[in-house]
Amino acid sequence: MKPLRKLLDNLKPKFTKGGSLEKYFPIYDVFENLFYSSDKRTFGAVHIRDHVDLQKVMVVVWLSTFPAMFYGMYNLGLQTLTGFETLDVINKDDWHFIFIDLFCNYDPNSVFDCIWFGACYFIPIYLVTFLVGITWELIFAIVRGHEINEGAFVTTILFALCCPPDAPLWQVALGISFGIVVAKEIFGGTGKNFLNPALAGRAFLYFAYPASWSGDSVWVAIDGFSSPTILGIGAQQGQTGIETSYSWMDAFIGNIPGSIGETSTLFILLGLLLLLYTRVASWRIVVGVLIGAFLTSSLFNLIGSNSNPMFALPFYWHLVAGGFAFGLAFMAVEPVTGSHTNLGRWYYGFLIGIMVILIRVVNPAYPEGMMLAILFANLFAPLIDHFVQERNIKQRLNQPANEK
Repeated sequence: MKPLRKLLDNLKPKFTKGGSLEKYFPIYDVFENLFYSSDKRTFGAVHIRDHVDLQKVMVVVWLSTFPAMFYGMYNLGLQTLTGFETLDVINKDDWHFIFIDLFCNYDPNSVFDCIWFGACYFIPIYLVTFLVGITWELIFAIVRGHEINEGAFVTTILFALCCPPDAPLWQVALGISFGIVVAKEIFGGTGKNFLNPALAGRAFLYFAYPASWSGDSVWVAIDGFSSPTILGIGAQQGQTGIETSYSWMDAFIGNIPGSIGETSTLFILLGLLLLLYTRVASWRIVVGVLIGAFLTSSLFNLIGSNSNPMFALPFYWHLVAGGFAFGLAFMAVEPVTGSHTNLGRWYYGFLIGIMVILIRVVNPAYPEGMMLAILFANLFAPLIDHFVQERNIKQRLNQPANEK
């Protein structure tokens, strides 16, 4: 690595203050930070020292998505190749098959064939998301004269994992642009946005282009082939209909149709354990979401309905259906747009848990719910923290003088 270090050192004067390429320093900084940690240190008693920085936090979040991502690619291949086998025909009227045909034998029993097939659909989505997202980050960094923030790496991977496997790439580019520019950069960038950028971009595409981002035909990469999701079946036939098509263990492991990152609750939980262990995620939000969802779904189970079968769907099915687990593990616990006070995190998580079940059960036009529930809670997070802080101030003012 010494030649690389020498090259970067020789180039640095051109990008620093007074250099001919000064305004493009963020580009240089990206490449330097990709291979080397900062040598900047703080001194003096007023500073708090910690080995954790933003770059390391974002790398941990990025790595935590890998189990769900790799399994999701395998599952997409499995679902699609099984569909081909069922139809007894392989429709190759798609540019993806230029790459798929290189190594795939179309055997749903082959792990390699399934992963390769899924990768040929997911990697283009991720590349477009990454390139467009980083380009926007670069533009704003150059205009504002600051470093490129590593948060873009997390936003792009989370957005890509939320996409249907055969989503039009131009829509993918439009969605990540909306998320980063409208939901984040116009409010000042990382740390100042109040909406989760990945979810905001996904919500924009859902409402702008519903035919490509919802329904039963978008979750398996076969034109004209319908593969309904658990929530789609549940809205029509309830728990009985779901269990006719899928077992709970199938849903927990991830042997179901869905977007790349959302199918396997098991592998999502592995990523969540890493986030909790490293304290990147707040366990209070996680528990709050689970309690809120459990109580709300149990209440609907008790109320019951003769016309809406979702009232009877138990909590354990909500847990493995749709984007509940993915949203819980990677979106709800996102530190910037969530509550920052410990007590506020309980309320924030509880609100998400209530809202996701409320939307899923009461609103038959939108059976998912997790995305809107988190965005709704994002809007209330500052208000929740405000009241918690005011409560803490009043409690301290009311304490006897000898206890302060």
